[in-house]
Amino acid sequence: MRFVKHLSSPAPGQGGSRTRRSLTALSLLALCLAAPPARARLVQADLARVAAAPSPGARAPLDLPVTDARTGRATTLGQALAGRPTLLLPVDYTCGNVCDPMVSMSADALAATGLPAGGYALILVGIDPRDDAAAARRMIRETLGDRADAIALVPLVAAEAAVARLTGALGYTAIYDADTDSFAHPAAALLLAGDGRVARVLSPLALTGRDLRLALTEAGEGRIGGLADRLALLCYGFDAVRGVYTPLVQRILAVAGIVTILAIGLLIFGLTRLTRRQAG
Repeated sequence: MRFVKHLSSPAPGQGGSRTRRSLTALSLLALCLAAPPARARLVQADLARVAAAPSPGARAPLDLPVTDARTGRATTLGQALAGRPTLLLPVDYTCGNVCDPMVSMSADALAATGLPAGGYALILVGIDPRDDAAAARRMIRETLGDRADAIALVPLVAAEAAVARLTGALGYTAIYDADTDSFAHPAAALLLAGDGRVARVLSPLALTGRDLRLALTEAGEGRIGGLADRLALLCYGFDAVRGVYTPLVQRILAVAGIVTILAIGLLIFGLTRLTRRQAG
């Protein structure tokens, strides 16, 4: 079983308050801390390359040859999209760490949109070409269970060359770590218009039904959002031997902790003043 720790920040333009973003960060931190340990061997220069940063006008190659993991039939990415606005989620089918909640939370958000299943698609694409259709079906069964039938879910597997072509076109960079047999990759979902254009980059760990409904509606109308977002890996550097995070991650976690404490303090201060006013 391959494990990798990765953590992303919600992309700008998704809506939501600073408080919700802080709570999201805390929930993601909990996921990382609860995950089985992995030995991070990639250096900072490698991790700096991990991102989802599509260039303006980026478009998924619709003629890309893929295999539908559910049916085992060869098809193309364009046939899988079928002209629908699509949430494309690159995943490692055997990751067993953050990939599972990414898929689960994306499915929940799609179900909460209230949109008919035929009006959109959730497409999973395996970034590890060694993962076959059986691995994809096993992940879906263990992660979604019966919920998979309630959404327009299309799990795909592809050859190494096809995966490289797709990720290159989308500006999606994942780095393989041979020492841990795992992929360092951004926790990112790409919202595609029906013609394959990248409309937005979203964090699947911070999606809400309301926000996703709006994003899918805009993508269905062909409106493309800003693509300046960069979802970078932040939580890969856990040293399992020493049981501590690397200095970069330690600094990030320290800053996040300080911000959280200040936010809680401001909330308590505001509630105290409000209580005194009401009492007076």
